[in-house]
Amino acid sequence: MIYRIRDLRLSFADMARKPLLRSAPRIEVLKGLSFDLTKGEVLGIVGGSGSGKSTLGRAMVRLIEPDSGSIEFEGHDITHADEDVLRPLRNRFQMIFQDPMSSLNPRRRVGGIIGGPLRLQERAGIPARVDEALDMVGLPRTFAQRYPHELSGGQRQRVGIARAIALRPRFILADEIVSGLDVSSQAQVLNLLEELVRELGLTLAFISHDLSVVRRLCTRILVLHHGEIVEEAETAALFANPQADYTRSLLGAIPLPDPDQLWL
Repeated sequence: MIYRIRDLRLSFADMARKPLLRSAPRIEVLKGLSFDLTKGEVLGIVGGSGSGKSTLGRAMVRLIEPDSGSIEFEGHDITHADEDVLRPLRNRFQMIFQDPMSSLNPRRRVGGIIGGPLRLQERAGIPARVDEALDMVGLPRTFAQRYPHELSGGQRQRVGIARAIALRPRFILADEIVSGLDVSSQAQVLNLLEELVRELGLTLAFISHDLSVVRRLCTRILVLHHGEIVEEAETAALFANPQADYTRSLLGAIPLPDPDQLWL
């Protein structure tokens, strides 16, 4: 078992409604979520804007701390673990962010970006590990000398993936990582993720609002709505027979080609 999550709850202060000289009221974002994630699984986490899917992902990798409930990663309770406890575990779970231009340091070359996390874990063989990571994501090793602004959007996202896999993690969280790419680049990144899951034995959680992307990549899907899991099913079963009204509304929003409008 990679993850065991039980009754996870998380809220944020509503600063827009903060009364004068009083503490801000809380907005509950995650409302008692429970699910498991097994080794080698590709889990899709879907929902509309404000559903809590990105908040859930950040809680899973402990970028934010939940209010209550429990998060177990490979048998370790990391729910309220401090940084001293989390530091030796962080190389086992990594995150790929949605916007690589904002998550990659524009003042550092690609080699330094990929090698930065490695320097926190080890000191020997970092250039070789950087080259290996670039090879695995299909980028030339010469790209180690480039800056992020010299790369295309798809190439920058590959650098983000390379940074994540360089630490040889067991789990990767991918948060809307193809939403800003054109269709061709999306397909290339999805193909790459499929290869890495297969070759490295990764477990992956893929956050997206696009069910057509999730259908291709994921083996199981969680559907979130207003911070709650409204449906959880194997991908084929969910698309064939959705149980929740909200899931049916998401499926109904997938654009389909109209044969009458196609140009020959």
